[in-house]
Amino acid sequence: MNTLMLARWQFGITTVYHFFFVPLTIGLSALIAILQTRWLRTRDERLLRSVKFFGKLFLINFALGVATGIVQEFQFGMDWSAYSRFVGDVFGAPLAIEGLLAFFLESTFLGLWIFGWGRLPERVHLACIWLVSIGTMLSAYFILAANAWMQHPVGYRIDPVTNRAVLTDIVAVLTNSTAVIAFFHTLTAALLYGGMLLVGVSAWHLARGKFTDVLRPALRLGLVASIVATAGLLVTGDIDGKIMTTQQPMKMAAAEALYTSSKPASFSLFTIGSLDGGKEEFSVRVPGVLSFLATGSFSGKVDGIDDVQALEASRFGPGSYKPVIPVTYWSFRLMIGTGLLAGLVALVGLWWTRRGRLPQRRWFWRICTWSIALPILASSFGWIFTEMGRQPWAVYGVLTTREGVSLVSPGEVLTSLIVLSALYGVLAVVEVGLMLKYAKAGPPEVEPPAKAGDSEPRLSFAY
Repeated sequence: MNTLMLARWQFGITTVYHFFFVPLTIGLSALIAILQTRWLRTRDERLLRSVKFFGKLFLINFALGVATGIVQEFQFGMDWSAYSRFVGDVFGAPLAIEGLLAFFLESTFLGLWIFGWGRLPERVHLACIWLVSIGTMLSAYFILAANAWMQHPVGYRIDPVTNRAVLTDIVAVLTNSTAVIAFFHTLTAALLYGGMLLVGVSAWHLARGKFTDVLRPALRLGLVASIVATAGLLVTGDIDGKIMTTQQPMKMAAAEALYTSSKPASFSLFTIGSLDGGKEEFSVRVPGVLSFLATGSFSGKVDGIDDVQALEASRFGPGSYKPVIPVTYWSFRLMIGTGLLAGLVALVGLWWTRRGRLPQRRWFWRICTWSIALPILASSFGWIFTEMGRQPWAVYGVLTTREGVSLVSPGEVLTSLIVLSALYGVLAVVEVGLMLKYAKAGPPEVEPPAKAGDSEPRLSFAY
């Protein structure tokens, strides 16, 4: 294995691992803010206990997300220094804004929220968690703007002297159509993350008949949020697919393993191809669906892999511009399938828990608990498809991945890959252990909250 392959493996492993925490931070912070808002309006102690309970899980996830995210920044210098030199003037701008504005916003107000119980006026304290939620969303936007520039580069020029990309229009970078739709798609995915966590944790306790008065409302909120999120994912995913077809036709063709241009183009539910992914041997297809996903018309034309390859070879020079077809094909389907399955679980759960009912079927609660994994899998497969489908480009049409790798030895990259993988393995044990410990403990008992200005704030509200 050469430096390029090892660097790709390292970045892929650390990125997918880090992204386990990001959507949950975004989605859970918004749901906690909703629960606290409802508590402040109704003074229902059950809602306050839910806020305290899920707040602990949120804080554990936030801490691990920060720790793993730092590694991402270092890798641009460690493994991708040529990429960083070439696009740093452009790529660094949204990342700098994220660090200086959004991250400081969310981290500052998170501290005020943690230590502000009984010390801040209640409405000010509530505003803190809402600002944390807004901060997480802003962080996501600026990071997605940087990634979207790799998918669809805009607002730049190549300096003929230094042969580097130079930022010419920051507004174009921040309003990139790819970034805008990716942002809304990510927000809905994050809401599904948070919703299914509420569902899964609540289901585990409800199956044992514990904390019913507190966790049934949390379960219902999670179910509703998950259904809304699934609907949002379908809409934003459809728009994203059409933008992708225009900007990266090879990625859409690779998502379907469509080798020959078709009008109309069918969507395969299942395909068996050759071992090298070079041709289709057998498939089960639905007529016209791929045309609709790509063009908005059931009779639209979709360019095939072979035709796009010929076009890109004529534009960019000799070479293969095909990604690994089996990876793009199956990651695309697994993304859609696991996301829809999460929505189906939520829809059935909402129906079975209507009008104060709680099902007595243990298998139902078991499915709800294990469904926590579904949005995690859907997002992971989605990012694998997004990044693998762009290959061999680091910046589409501008810089190949091979050109962006650092001039370091395979041994050096392998060493860091092993160390980081081992470290992340330890962090995974810590994360899962802490989440299980506090999730199984259930909602805490709480006292009526102390008001701001009391000389002895009640310590039972401290985390």
